[in-house]
Amino acid sequence: MENGINGKVVVITGGSSGLGEATARHLAAKGATVAIAARRADRLGAIVADIETAGGKAKAYTTDVSDKAQVNALITDVLADFGHIDVLVNNAGLMAIAPMSEGHTDEWDRMIDINIKGLLYGVAAALPVFEKQGSGHFVNIASVAGIKVFSPGGTVYSGTKFAVRAISEGLRHEVGGSIRVTTIEPGVIDTELKFGSSHQASQDFVVDFYKQAIPADSVARAIAYAIEQPANVDVNEIVLRPTVQEF
Repeated sequence: MENGINGKVVVITGGSSGLGEATARHLAAKGATVAIAARRADRLGAIVADIETAGGKAKAYTTDVSDKAQVNALITDVLADFGHIDVLVNNAGLMAIAPMSEGHTDEWDRMIDINIKGLLYGVAAALPVFEKQGSGHFVNIASVAGIKVFSPGGTVYSGTKFAVRAISEGLRHEVGGSIRVTTIEPGVIDTELKFGSSHQASQDFVVDFYKQAIPADSVARAIAYAIEQPANVDVNEIVLRPTVQEF
C-alpha cells in the first residue's frame, strides 16, 4: 500500500471525537499507525478497539494538552513505543462563544490554554524529534474564524485561531526544508466543538448555525491529502467549508 501514508506514525491530539477521531480512523485505514491522545480514556479505548478490529494500528494516550508535562510525556511515550514520529496533528480545541461583555474570562483562559498553548507545547515537544530525524510534519487545525473574525461572540475564539495561523506560518519559515507545516482551516464541521459555550443564547445560535455542517471526515481527507504528498511538497494551507456556508 504505497500511498504516502502507509507506515507513518501519526500523533493526533483531541482524538476522542470529531475531527481527531475521524482523522485517526481515516489514516489508520490508509496504513498509518495512529497515536490518539485526549483526556477521555474510555472514548480513546473504544476508538482504538474499532481501528484494531478493522485491521489498523492504533494506541491511546490519555493527555490534557493544556499541561506541558503531559504533552512532553505523550511525545516521549509515542517515540518509545514506535521508534519515530512522522506527523503531529495539533487538533485539540475549544470554542466557547459568548459576547465579550459577558466577561467569561475563565473560558478565554481555557481557549488560550488549549488552542494556543496546547499547540505550542506540541510543537516544542515534537520539533527536536523532527530535527533529529531530519523529517516531520506538523498539521495544525485553525478555522475559517482564523481568517475572518467571528463576531459577536467568537472574538476570543477567532483570536486563538488567528494565532494558530501566525504560529504555523512562522514555524514553516523557521524549520527549513526538511520539516513540513500544514494549517487546516475548516468551516462548519459536525463535531462536539459546537457544544463548548456556557452562554445559553450563544449556544443556541451556534447549534442552529451548525445545521449546515459537513461531516468530520471531510477534514480527515484534507489532512490525508497534505500528508500523502511527496516529501518535497509542503501543502501549507487548506480552507474548506460547506458550499452553503457564507461566513
